[in-house]
Amino acid sequence: MSHLAQHDSELFHILGKEIHREESTLELIASENFTSQSVMEMAGGVMTNKYAEGYPGKRYYGGCDFVDEAENLARDRLSELFGAEYTNVQPHSGSQANMAALMTFIKPGDTVLGLDLAHGGHLTHGSPVNFSGQLYNFISYHVSRETGRVDFNEVDRLAKEHQPKLIICGGSAYPRFIEFEMFKEIADKSNAFLMADIAHPSGLVAAGLHPSPMPYCDVVTSTTHKTLRGPRGGIIMMGKDFENPWGKIAAKSGRVKMVSELIDSTVMPGIQGGPLMHIIAAKAVAFGEALKPEFKTYAKNVINNAKSMADEFLKLGYHLVSDGTDTHVMLIDLSTKNITGKSAEINLGKAGITVNKNMVPFDERSPFVTSGIRVGTPAITTRGMGDSEIRKIVRWMNQIILDPDNESLQSTIKSDVNALCSNFPIYSH
Repeated sequence: MSHLAQHDSELFHILGKEIHREESTLELIASENFTSQSVMEMAGGVMTNKYAEGYPGKRYYGGCDFVDEAENLARDRLSELFGAEYTNVQPHSGSQANMAALMTFIKPGDTVLGLDLAHGGHLTHGSPVNFSGQLYNFISYHVSRETGRVDFNEVDRLAKEHQPKLIICGGSAYPRFIEFEMFKEIADKSNAFLMADIAHPSGLVAAGLHPSPMPYCDVVTSTTHKTLRGPRGGIIMMGKDFENPWGKIAAKSGRVKMVSELIDSTVMPGIQGGPLMHIIAAKAVAFGEALKPEFKTYAKNVINNAKSMADEFLKLGYHLVSDGTDTHVMLIDLSTKNITGKSAEINLGKAGITVNKNMVPFDERSPFVTSGIRVGTPAITTRGMGDSEIRKIVRWMNQIILDPDNESLQSTIKSDVNALCSNFPIYSH
């Protein structure tokens, strides 16, 4: 750190401000977490210097012996963590993992079913402003207005009507367990591939606290941050590799390619060049951490904290989509609280509580305003917070939501938040 301070004081100052922000505020964005210092050390290490296009043992550059070891370790640990026969740790992000999976299994123009973004899906599940909605014929399914859970009668009807080549399950704001088995039944009837995006609950899956997609899905994608608590990046997995169903023949070997080979070639050279070896090595560190017994305890605490937080909000008369959560995330509908999601995000932020505005199912407001907020517990659980802290946090949030323009209240709560955070430091130095 002294080198940055000496050679670029401007950026060193900005970095210091971000460290202070993270340490002194409550991070409740469901997709964010705090990595270990070991992960950060590897992510900031010398492997950032190495170009390594290709895969271990088959690189286009020399000098890859040790980054090969790191990538192989990342793949082996990831396979053990999820019970996957095939893994690819090179995608730079979850979105690129999804792009690679789609480009492997279907062609531009093919029909896909995905959860509507406003109902908890993700941009890469067919949003018209995203590559997915522009390259493929996405048909959106939705959650039930009554239950807030996926409407499987609609999914079944849409599958029969449109005969999709692929169905995506999972999302970015779906509080309940992903129902892989029910999606599998529908996909089989339609002769469609089934893809799971477990970017949000992947850490809970790894800990055995969320159903695994591996027995049901043809391909699984995820990020490595969020509940998995690693560096920012993406991964692709398959429970079982299988022969290429399209009958393409590998030109050099003359044999039928396995799907794993097609995914590898889609990631590189299909959509990426050189992998980020410092991040891949940091992924390996995170996967190693997730294999330890302490990680399962952490994941249990994430879920317990989320359930406690949901219960506190319900007691105060808030409407939670699906009436609660099975996971780390809850989606709070503020329609009856006379405040928009945007206003809640801004004013909670002034009080030192970070959330993100989020559309709720059947939202009548725009994505830039929204009627809801998305709240999650991975980051505060990493800090060691529990039930008593959860009750304080919900009480403060309720006060701000009910009186959002009260600057004096915001200032008082911000001081309280700061004091609470000082008792739960993220990093020791």
